[in-house]
Amino acid sequence: MNTAVPDSLIPYDEIVQEALRAVVGRVLGQVATTGGLPGSHHFYITFKTQAPGVDIPDRLMERFPDEMTIVLQHRFWDLKVDAERFSVGLSFNQVPAMLVIPFAAITGFHDPAVNFELRFQVNDDPENDPDSYEEAENDGEGAVVTQAEDGSNVVSVDFKRKK
Repeated sequence: MNTAVPDSLIPYDEIVQEALRAVVGRVLGQVATTGGLPGSHHFYITFKTQAPGVDIPDRLMERFPDEMTIVLQHRFWDLKVDAERFSVGLSFNQVPAMLVIPFAAITGFHDPAVNFELRFQVNDDPENDPDSYEEAENDGEGAVVTQAEDGSNVVSVDFKRKK
């Protein structure tokens, strides 16, 4: 008996990743609209620095040639959000910088105030997506969704494709 799961003709993994990235966009959009973070919320956002559409200063690209994590908490300005990306002003070693980050470049979003976290994979098939970038370390084979055993709101979605 063959128990192999057939390849899906529906790209469920891409649809779910897009929907979860929209959560990040919606949250950032609310912060941009209200002009600040509510309560003790703050965000750690990790993204691929070489991803298409990422625009950060050269000095940051040199320091973070693959991946970078930014923190939106006390000192940020000019947060703008659209359907594909966000831009924000941050200070690095007391030098101001504007960053433009497409949602497709994000590999992680964490709000420690409520222990909420999302992890994203990158598209590992450049032939299917000309705007893709290199595979994240947590990518692999099969699909696994796990919830933290400590009762927190951490959800990890890891889609894996048959090769």
